[in-house]
Amino acid sequence: MTEQHTPHVDGHDHDGHDHEHPGVQPDGRPPYYAQRIRAIESLLIEKGVLSKGDIQRQIDYIESRSPALGGRIVARAWVDPAYKARLLADAKAAAAELGIDASGVSEIVVVENTDTVHNMIVCTLCSCYPRPILGRPPDWYKSFNYRQRAVVEPRAVMAEFGLELGDNVEVRVHDSTADMRYLVLPQRPAGTDGWSEEQLAAIVNRDSMIGVNNPRLDRVAAPAGS
Repeated sequence: MTEQHTPHVDGHDHDGHDHEHPGVQPDGRPPYYAQRIRAIESLLIEKGVLSKGDIQRQIDYIESRSPALGGRIVARAWVDPAYKARLLADAKAAAAELGIDASGVSEIVVVENTDTVHNMIVCTLCSCYPRPILGRPPDWYKSFNYRQRAVVEPRAVMAEFGLELGDNVEVRVHDSTADMRYLVLPQRPAGTDGWSEEQLAAIVNRDSMIGVNNPRLDRVAAPAGS
């Protein structure tokens, strides 16, 4: 078994992503970076670069993103081989086919899990993440602990999420950047023949699209007659 790590490349935009910064300060003031963001926002509005409406629309857009969007993409790829090929070739275009706007990210690469290869995603410097498809990253994804250990001991990290892989499975860890985000296409679980796209999408969880776990049949009721 060989464990591969996709080399980190330059391109992290630290000011554009969540970082681990202190919370509210002892005197009750917001943390430094929150104050800086508010100051920049006020200046942009004052200069006429943005309006409050522009900012609110962007906030609403981000809040509308969730792993359910990624679940729809994965489910379609499971039932439609031609769509899967298009997804692997051009993820943003494939997402657009389902009415999912992923245009806000420079590039999204979909990596497919197989019987012999399992992919896992990390962002070692900050928290680059395919937000248009998965929404906000979970806190553990942004933590220094995960960002460090995912590269050094990915199998141990996955085991903590309940995923144990055989020695015959190669683990590939992909490091996201501001210019390149990754999405895992998990394997379709056995026993789901005849399930509808909607039923399949319901078993695709966020963790399986990051690669720390697989879709969990035990968390979703199987369709009647399956």
